[in-house]
Amino acid sequence: MIPLDTLAIFVLATICAGGLAYALIYPFLSGEVKAEARRDAVAGTLARPTRAPTKSEEASAKRVSVEDTLKELERKQKNSAKPPLNIRISQAGLTWTVRQFYIFSAVLAVIGALIPVFMGMPLYMPAAFAIAFGLGFPQWFLNFKKKRRMMAFLNELANSVDVIVRGVKAGLPLGDCLRIVATESQEPVRTEFRHIVEQTALGIPLHEAVMKLYERMPVPEANFFCIVVSIQQKAGGNLSETLGNLSKVLRDRKKMKAKIVALSQEAKSSAAIIASLPPAVMFFVYLSTPQYISLLWTTDMGRLLLAVCLFWMFTGVMVMRKMINFDF
Repeated sequence: MIPLDTLAIFVLATICAGGLAYALIYPFLSGEVKAEARRDAVAGTLARPTRAPTKSEEASAKRVSVEDTLKELERKQKNSAKPPLNIRISQAGLTWTVRQFYIFSAVLAVIGALIPVFMGMPLYMPAAFAIAFGLGFPQWFLNFKKKRRMMAFLNELANSVDVIVRGVKAGLPLGDCLRIVATESQEPVRTEFRHIVEQTALGIPLHEAVMKLYERMPVPEANFFCIVVSIQQKAGGNLSETLGNLSKVLRDRKKMKAKIVALSQEAKSSAAIIASLPPAVMFFVYLSTPQYISLLWTTDMGRLLLAVCLFWMFTGVMVMRKMINFDF
């Protein structure tokens, strides 16, 4: 039988060993050591002084921001290369809906089909007139209105940019300058900038609202303005100086366009005279000797020759138009 003193010493030694093991091993088992190390690491990070970015790092970050902005604009331009019908209607400055446009086209098609019927033309002519009136004329009308609206926009854009430049130099925020343009400028610049102001009032960031201007007005000058404002909003910079340079570029482009139009007027006049000579000669010959020229539409061979002549005249006019119409 173990003595009582020896048993008490063994129990006390076991308790001391267990307490010592608990004191040394428990922090590792409970995660207190890792938590303390993590707290020290966080405290060291917060206490470490932050290094100011160098000029090269700032330039690199700005360059990345500019590249991202340009890529986004390029992507939007590719998507707007063939806009849907509702976008084209808004670009033309019309308040029609797509349904109203289709109704307008259908009415024109019916009118075009009835014209040859009342004139006693062959049976295939109503279909041709219906296609021309229902498909050709509405598309031409949209393109005509769109082109005229874009020309009016370009004539006023440089003046609006100058207003923004003067406002920024006077200390006004860019948003207030846009509001001034949206209320004081001529149409269609006033309407387009009003869209930008309304979108920013709804919470859309300014650079996103400005980038939508190119979707409604797909001209290079509007794209320049979108790029300048978007880059300035993202990367910073002297906005008044940049917009001043943009205004100078817009005015120089306008002068160059006027110079190109003036230099091409001689070629356009020559093409118009050449294209009008055959119909004019045909008309005067008919006035003098109608029996001689009437063979062109009273005989089968004459109709064939007249159709061939019209085809070649049309081809020549299109070739001259392609040669003298400059893409600028």
